[in-house]
Parts: sequence; C-alpha cells; structure tokens
Amino acid sequence: MRLIPRNVWLLSVGLALFMSLSVFIIFLGGIIGQSLAPSDGLSTLPVALLVVGTASSIIPINHIMSIIGRRRTFLGVCIYTLAIISLAIIALTIQSFYLFCAATFLFGITTATMNQFKFAAIECVDKKLSATATSAVLIGGLVSAFLGPELATTGRHLFATDFVGSFVLLSSCFVIAFGVLWFYRQTEPATEQQNSSARPLSIITKQPVFIVAISSAAIGYVVMSYLMTATPMSMHVIDGHSLEQTKFVIQSHVIAMFLPSLFTPFIVRWLGLTKMMLTGVLIYFVCIVFAYSGHALNNYWIALILLGLGWNFLFIGGTSLLPRAYTEPEKFKVQSLNDLLIFAAQAIASLSAGWFVFNYGWEFVLLSVTPLLFVQMLVLVWWLKFKE
Repeated sequence: MRLIPRNVWLLSVGLALFMSLSVFIIFLGGIIGQSLAPSDGLSTLPVALLVVGTASSIIPINHIMSIIGRRRTFLGVCIYTLAIISLAIIALTIQSFYLFCAATFLFGITTATMNQFKFAAIECVDKKLSATATSAVLIGGLVSAFLGPELATTGRHLFATDFVGSFVLLSSCFVIAFGVLWFYRQTEPATEQQNSSARPLSIITKQPVFIVAISSAAIGYVVMSYLMTATPMSMHVIDGHSLEQTKFVIQSHVIAMFLPSLFTPFIVRWLGLTKMMLTGVLIYFVCIVFAYSGHALNNYWIALILLGLGWNFLFIGGTSLLPRAYTEPEKFKVQSLNDLLIFAAQAIASLSAGWFVFNYGWEFVLLSVTPLLFVQMLVLVWWLKFKE
C-alpha cells in the first residue's frame, strides 16, 4: 500500500463523500417521494431522475474535464452540489414534489463526476498498479454505505420539516470533499491519438462479445436497481418496518455491492468471466427466493445482500468483458454508449419500481425480473459453450 500515491487516497476519500449522496438519495428518494407525490406510482420518480440526470451528464462532464481538467471540475462540482442541496431543502420546506424531482435530476451531474474518480486514480499510477489503485478507491464505496444512510436518519428530525436536517448534514460531505480534493494534483494522461481506422458503432455493436458484455452489465444493473429502489417502500411504507431497519438493510446491500470488488481478480482467475457472471445470475435467483418467502426483516436483509453480490459479479464481469469489443481508438465512444445504455435502463427500472410495488405488491416485483434472468442465463450459457 505504500506504493499508492497520495492522490489515490485523496480520491478514495472524495469518492466516499460523493457516493454518500447516491446512497442517500436511493435510501430516502422513494420515501420522500411517497410523502410528496400526487400518486404513489410516482414515488420513485426522484430516484429515477437521479439516474437520468447521471446519464445526461456523462458526455458534458467528460467534455468539461477535457477543457479545465479533473481537479477544477471536482472542486467546481462540490460547490455546485451545495447549491442543489439548497434547492432540495427548499423543495422539502415548501412540500414541492416536482421541485424535489428537479433537484435529484440536477444531482446527476454530481454522480456523473463521481464516476470519473476511478479513472483519475488509475492515471496516478503505473499500469501494473491500476487494479490496486481501483481497489483503494473502492474502499470509499464501502464508507458511503454507512455514511449516506446515517446522515439520512440522524438528520430526519433536526428541523420542523422531516429530512431537511438530513440534507443539511449531507452538505457537510461536500464542504469536506472540497477541502480534501483541493490537495489533489492532476496527473495528465497521454493524449489519445485519433485513428482513422476506428470502426463505426454500427459494426462494433453487432459483435457477440459486445452484446454479451452489455446485456450482463445492463441486466445486472436493472435487476439490482429495480429491487433496491422498491425495497425501502415495501419495507418501510407498506410493511411498516422502521426506518432504522430499512437503513440497515440498504447499508448491508451497498457493502455487498462493493466489498467483493477487492477479491474479484481472484474470482475471475478461478472461475473465468463467464462462469462468474453465470454465478451472479444464480445468486439473483436465490435472492428472489429469499425475498419471496416472507416479509420479515431477515428476508429483506439476506435478499438484499445477495442482490448486491449478484450485481457485483454481473456488472464487474460485463464491464471487464467489454474491452474485448473495441480497440484503443474506439474506447471512449464505446464506453460512453455502454454507460448511456446502462443508466437509461436503470432509470426505467427505478421509475417503474414504485408503480409496480404500490399497484401489484412486492411479490409481483420479484417475479417480474425472472424473465430477464432466464434470458441472461441462456445468453451466458451460449457464450460459455461457443465463444470462451
């Protein structure tokens, strides 16, 4: 660990603080939405709009970074996020659902910026240490699993309006992040040369390896986001579990999403990418069985841990497989398309989760993802048999 430069540790702390916002909104967005929305079916619109805002901001944020650099972008987004937190506080104070939705959409710029932390860390080290740098940054994701929900519950009753205090506490994360990232010093990566031999996306996207990689990452994200977004409403709003219990389940889920990443390289060497992704699909099926078998706290807790683990295997597997579909000059446009497809699918899943759980119930939500899982299992079995 001594070989990891200070920049990487600064980015790890920055990631923990930035990602706390994402976990915070995922935890509270549906609950606040349910209390403000004109109908229960719109409860998860704030969470869905966070994802839509993220997808919309990927290309603009990358463009801004290419002009003013990562450090200035990181610092500027800290200030920007404080302004949007103020907008969210105003929305809660005046009980405006649509203003709150606007705030969560605008938080998308923050989360799109957060997605660049891992790339910034890799730029700070030699290629042989890139996996170590990525693991170091992922420690921040584990911290955010605790920090985001703790801020949400601790601040709930600090002011007359519920959860205004939660957002006030959240703002402290970005004040601290600004101070931490002030000491970050950008390492300029080598500028990629344009290559006239780069293939058009119409050709790249027809490759079987591209289809398998995208379907694994996208289905992994859709199922995870769909069930995770529905969980706080099913647990807290419908089943009456306490906010503390709901927080515990979401925290455990986020830990299960990120903790395996520290060991994923060993799992890949042991099983191979395709078998690891197949294992992820099987874990998802076990998750559904546990969740379907009852509404007790342990059912939710075990199911959400399995949901996080299954996501890790599918998403990391698909993301690791994707580079086989493109050459160096093609990577930015393929990666951008990958992110846009995943976040668009996640947005649909997040929005529909609220409507389905309130109109058809938790069991229907669980069963509705099984066709996707069967399709993905068939795709991976085919890929394992004929391609890997």
